[in-house]
Parts: sequence; structure tokens; C-alpha cells
Amino acid sequence: MRTILIHGGAVLTMNGWADVGYVFVEGERITAVSPGSPPPTLIAQADNIISAQHCAIIPGLVNAHTHLSQTFMRGLAGGRPLLPWLRELIWPLQGALTPDDMRLAALLGLVENLRGGVTQVVDHHKITATPAHTDAVCEAAAAVGLRVTLARAWTDKGANAEPVEVILADLERLFEQRRGSDRLQIASGPLALWRCSADTLRRSHELARKHGSFTHFHVAESQEEVRLSLEETGLTPVRWLHEIDLLSADTQVVHAVWVDDAEIELLAQNGAPVIHCPVSNGMLGSGIAPVAAMLRQGVPIRLGTDGPASNDTQDVWETMKTAVTIARASALDATVLPPAAALNLALSAAALVPGAPADIIVVNLNHPRAMPVHDVASALTLSTHGSDVETAIVGGQILLRNQQIMGLDETALLAACRQAVSQLRQRVGIH
Repeated sequence: MRTILIHGGAVLTMNGWADVGYVFVEGERITAVSPGSPPPTLIAQADNIISAQHCAIIPGLVNAHTHLSQTFMRGLAGGRPLLPWLRELIWPLQGALTPDDMRLAALLGLVENLRGGVTQVVDHHKITATPAHTDAVCEAAAAVGLRVTLARAWTDKGANAEPVEVILADLERLFEQRRGSDRLQIASGPLALWRCSADTLRRSHELARKHGSFTHFHVAESQEEVRLSLEETGLTPVRWLHEIDLLSADTQVVHAVWVDDAEIELLAQNGAPVIHCPVSNGMLGSGIAPVAAMLRQGVPIRLGTDGPASNDTQDVWETMKTAVTIARASALDATVLPPAAALNLALSAAALVPGAPADIIVVNLNHPRAMPVHDVASALTLSTHGSDVETAIVGGQILLRNQQIMGLDETALLAACRQAVSQLRQRVGIH
């Protein structure tokens, strides 16, 4: 059985921070976490020993919402509101992606997440023109080794609508193919709510629940979206979801920028988690989600970068700090979202405990941006960049060590992506 010993750094445990401690991994699980130095018996057992001096040892981050296909669309958000940006650039580019483009874009996005210390990604996958496009993301996920949930996007109304039976059949195919996988999961990912019928939302949600999964979708991201929802249903998005009985703990509401106090109460009462994407919301001028009010009401919150076309990175550390700053600025309250709480959102409340999956990262704090480290959580949340991640382990497998990607030729990947994007721009006519 493969064993790993990580020692000498600050360790985040269920009981808080140990200034110096160690973590021992056997196979895919953590078997020991303790302050102090590891005993000689553990040192003798370890196949791999990783020194974490002047580093923090923490669970891997969770990027709870992105669009991997958009790595090929990075840098195109400037100066366009959300819907014109989608119609003029993103949708045409998405429509021109080949399955091989999709595989390369997903590989690039997953490597970016891995380098930033993310061990779990939720990809709202919109490129479903053929099953091969979706399968390409699954192939990329297997190649990189992160835990990935592919939320298969769909719409049954308006442009690019699919028949409901096609949607449900492809979801069923994906659920069956990935049954029992601990690295790749499937979810239902409806697109804009005014483009989805209540009946198909209910049916796809029940299908996801049957397979132990969830529904993941954009809700109330922009004022225009709220207006379209009112025109289509007579209700704002959250109220409509409540009306059709689709708010629950397995309904992931992405963005929730334009929600009022009554809608926040509905989210809290139903335990529906909100995926907060502050950098993307700011870049697109969509607004600021009322995070302080959500926290007061007890709404579960997770952090997402959103796609690289609107962020333009997938750096969860940047997302953490932005979440703290805009929550305080909008609430005029410097006590909102302390650094430790923001870090907890990015970790989805995970901790290093015996028996937990060995999804672990080692983050360097020995640099001018972080020194002196008075408080580890504050240094991580407010002073860290994705480039500070030294080591990343998923399920006991070392995927990044000494900032080097294991088992993948990163230089060759970048060259292949550069060529593919050049050809994509030519096909779409972007100069």
C-alpha cells in the first residue's frame, strides 16, 4: 500500500491549527494527523516523505463552479455585459469547438486548477453538441486525476433546445458510465431558467437524485436574467424554483446576485447551497451577491471561479480574497467573512482527519507576500496566490510535487492548445 508522510508545516485539523505537525497517508486515506514531529515508526513506513517547513498543510480546495471549455476563450470579457458577451463571442466559439478542442481545453483548465491547489472541480459543461464533446471532458479528467463533477448542461426551450428524451437519455448514459467512480461524478446542469421548462427541470432533478447527485445551474446572475424570468414565469428565479418544488439541499444555485431578503430566506429554509463567484460577477458588471445577508440567514455558501472567459483565471485564492473584500465593502462591515471563514468556504468545510480521503495540498508561506505569518488562515486567505502551491495529492496520489505536474507533459499541452485556439479563431472569424 502506498504511504506518504507530510511533516514540518502548520496543519489544519478538526481542532484548529497545529503550528507544526504531520499527516500520514496510507493508500487513498489519511490515517494519522498530529501536532509535533512524526515518530520514527511512521518515518520508516513512508514510501514518500514531503517536508513542509514554512508551509501550510490543508485539505485541497474546491472550485465549485467553472466552465472548462472557456479556457479557450480567456480574455474576451472586457467591456461587454453578460448577455451580449454570450451572444457575440462565447456562444459562437462554443459552437465551433471540436471534441479534440474540448479535450485540450479541459486538460488546460484542469491543470490550471491543479496548479492552484484545487483537488475537486465542478465543471458546468455546456458543449453538448455530440456525446463525444462530453466524453472528451471525462477523458481529460481521467488523465489529470482531479475529482471532477461534470454538470451536463441542457436547455429544452429556445435556441439549441434538445428534446427532453434526448436530455434525459444522455444524463442516464453518463450516470451509468460513471457509476462507482470516486474521481468523476455527473450532475444535471440546466442552462438559463427561462430556457428550461418546469417539467424537464423536475424530471432531470429526480434523475440526478436517483443517482445520488444534484442539479447545478446559474440563478439570478444578472438583472436581465431576472427580467426574463419575470416575463416568462411571472416570478423571480428563486421564487419560481420554490414554486415548482426545485429548491433543496441538492440544488446548487450559482451566483444568486439579484436575490432579495425573502428569496434568501427561501434558500436558507430549503438548505440550497449558493455558489458564490465574486470575481466573475465583478468582471461582467453583474453586481455583488448579498453574502453578508446569506451568512446571517444560514445559507450554505461555496466558492467558484466561474469560467476563464469571464474571470479570467481559475485562482480560488483570488476568489477567496475578493469574496472577503466585496462582502465587507457592500455591507460596510469589516467583521463580515473573517479569513478563516472564507478559507472554510473554499475547502467546503473539509479538514484533515483520520479516515478522510487523502486530498491534501502543501502551500508555501515562506515568501515576502506572507511574512510574517501571525495567523495562518489570514496568510492563506489574504496573502496567497495559486502559484504558492507546492504539492497536491488526490486520493493518496501525488499529482503535483515541487510545483511540477506529474504524469503529463505540460509544455506539449500548452503548444497543442496554442495551435488549436489559432485554428478556432479562424473558423469563427475572430481577428
